[in-house]
Amino acid sequence: MKINNIYKLSLVALMAFATSCDENWVDTKPNGEPTTAFFWKSDDDVKKAVTSMYVPMRYESTWGRNLFWMQNASDDLVTGRVRAESDNIKNFNVTGREGGMTGGWNDVYWMINKANQVIEGIPNATGVSESVKNTALGEAYFVRGFAHFWIAYLWGHKNQGVPFDGPENADYGTRIPPQLPSVTDNYAQIISDLQKAADLLPLFQTYGAADQGRAHKAAAWGYMVKTYAYWAQHDASKWALIPELADKIKTEGGRALVTGKGSSRANYQGVFNIENNFGSEYLWSVTSGVQGGSEFVGVILENKGWGVFNGWGYFQPTEELYQEYEANDPRREVTILKFGDKFTYFGKERSYFSTNSLSGFQINKYMEPYSYGTNEDASTNNMINQNGDYPTTKLNLSLMRYAEILLFKAEALIMQGKNAEAAVPLNEIRARVGLAPVASPTIADLKHERRVELACEWTDRLQDLKRWGDFAKINAPLHGRIHANKTDPASAYTVQQIWPARTFDPAKHMAWPMSPDEISRSNGTYKQTPGW
Repeated sequence: MKINNIYKLSLVALMAFATSCDENWVDTKPNGEPTTAFFWKSDDDVKKAVTSMYVPMRYESTWGRNLFWMQNASDDLVTGRVRAESDNIKNFNVTGREGGMTGGWNDVYWMINKANQVIEGIPNATGVSESVKNTALGEAYFVRGFAHFWIAYLWGHKNQGVPFDGPENADYGTRIPPQLPSVTDNYAQIISDLQKAADLLPLFQTYGAADQGRAHKAAAWGYMVKTYAYWAQHDASKWALIPELADKIKTEGGRALVTGKGSSRANYQGVFNIENNFGSEYLWSVTSGVQGGSEFVGVILENKGWGVFNGWGYFQPTEELYQEYEANDPRREVTILKFGDKFTYFGKERSYFSTNSLSGFQINKYMEPYSYGTNEDASTNNMINQNGDYPTTKLNLSLMRYAEILLFKAEALIMQGKNAEAAVPLNEIRARVGLAPVASPTIADLKHERRVELACEWTDRLQDLKRWGDFAKINAPLHGRIHANKTDPASAYTVQQIWPARTFDPAKHMAWPMSPDEISRSNGTYKQTPGW
């Protein structure tokens, strides 16, 4: 379902389907109170309930911006503009009360709550066909698993999981959701939900245009792959479960790399073009729409957008990321704008410069929507929301694409000592951009390829560094290019430190702290993340 259709319907759904839960996860009211008791009577009721689950995906608190503040704590990016709360998150100097974290926690748990209501309500629905019930249940299990995954990996710890409950449990609705013993218990529940979703959902290629954006079978398999990869940090046996799933995503799910665009650069750039919102590489995204979708595309744009459109100027690449690329890798220029690089901005070519960039760089991957229009007149561009305070565009914000599945397959094979086999998926990635193959890739090769292929995406470089134990890279000072004249694209520069060394402590910082207010609302039932 295209996102503007989802949101139009969901405005009605959120009123009609007002529930006994609010945006706080700690809600002991049982489902089935008058607001929902008489709801499940038609296909239309089911459609409204299911559609409402997706709405928070576009919120600023979630995949619009704020969940990215925690990913920003990697070595690839800096905050860009002075923003005390975000700077503190990057420096691991937090209490858990920061709005950039608590808003996401609340709204993603809201999605879990909404999915639980669908899972509870569907079996007793009347006047609803079995096929509608099954697809609705599949979507609910997917949304619950997807949302739970984000909460679990960010806040879950090996020695203490995050809260979860569902209608399958006898005490559901009469208690606060219990905090699971370990994040591995959360991962087990997530896998269970995603497997149920995969069993019930159709393949993406069976959807018509009106249903694109809904959960589908390959998306469920994709998040199973990622969950197993994160789980493998604590249980190496999980690596063995990934290759077969990855192959199913290709053979049954019909997913493939975007190619055939001409040059190696065009092949890679094509992944981030509006025409490929639902192309062969698509697995899951915040679906687009100029009046709905993720504002992240505008969040990364030059602050004030050179006086043409209101960019926000956050999340700027570092010199360390730029230097990671091989000199002939076209992904570097697709991913990063540096001084003097040519790009089209509202129908006019310009050379990049920045008076605002802390690092001298800007993320380039999401700039295609701003290329349309005439003579740098923003009003002539129908690919963007004209409201610069909510700078959404028609470009989907990718959360998972097929290239990441290939990289997880390669990593799984390497971790099992099957390095020669890992060359096949790894080199499929490299071949698309015209780079020489690696005969028997090592884990170092995998780390490099994952970094440069997925840079500046919602794939969480920080989590990669944590699960690999690469703490020195987290702690290293970060650098940028300081230009003598910030308004001159040809200006000379010196490489300087722009972010001081940090102190990532694996005894404390492997997971983020829960809000003390959440612990207080539970009357002390919930315990703070170990180390915090």
